[in-house]
Amino acid sequence: MTTPASGPWLIVGLGNPGPEYAMNRHNVGFMVADLLAERIGGKFKRAGKAQAQVLEGRIGPVGPANRRVILAKPMSYMNLSGGPVNALKDFYKVPPANVVAVHDELDIDYGTLRLKLGGGDNGHNGLKSMTKAMGPDYHRVRFGIGRPPGRMQVADFVLKDFSSTERKELDYFVDRAADAVEALVIEGLERAQSAYNS
Repeated sequence: MTTPASGPWLIVGLGNPGPEYAMNRHNVGFMVADLLAERIGGKFKRAGKAQAQVLEGRIGPVGPANRRVILAKPMSYMNLSGGPVNALKDFYKVPPANVVAVHDELDIDYGTLRLKLGGGDNGHNGLKSMTKAMGPDYHRVRFGIGRPPGRMQVADFVLKDFSSTERKELDYFVDRAADAVEALVIEGLERAQSAYNS
């Protein structure tokens, strides 16, 4: 299935608001969204009643491949992301297939990316909330964080900062994830998958 190019795209970085969560594994979606905002050259602003920070801009080369995008970071905490995302989708008249969620993924090795359209939530509370609010037919850019070591609980693992070893490569992986989002929006899912799914 090819991705629809018409209409704006809503790119959602999932995470938790507040400085205490900023470097958590669960906040990698926010990190990617921040980098995309930097590339666009804009700053996030609070979006009215939507409980999210938003930035409107364009990505891609000048011409038919140029895309209007709305970058968003829900400020509702991860497990309530669906409400703000759905409100933004409706406000900007974005079809569900033009919504992209960027999120951490436990079942993929650290730094590995997987792009897909639709599917389950795999226990991810942000995706669970989004799917409940708007159905499952949106794109996902899944950023691998690996499984917790030993007997560490999943909740503790995702709410911990990346380790010092992981941080050495984090900027590179976040940069690559931002590239993957741009490729998905500009070139479509299949081409982005062949370039970035590893």
